[in-house]
Amino acid sequence: MGRFFGAIGLFVSQILDELRKVVRPTRHELVTYTSVVIVFVSVIMAFVWGLDQLVVKLVALVFGK
Repeated sequence: MGRFFGAIGLFVSQILDELRKVVRPTRHELVTYTSVVIVFVSVIMAFVWGLDQLVVKLVALVFGK
């Protein structure tokens, strides 16, 4: 039973050691990364929407309205 609690203690101490290594982004980095993600997702959404519209037109052409 003592070995079990020792393993839990080791696990918790390793978690805390890893959390001390975490580098938090600055406000500027956070705004930059967020902007890049929003722009990228918007571009991909527009691309997928365009493909969807193309498929709709092709299906309407092939099968008629």
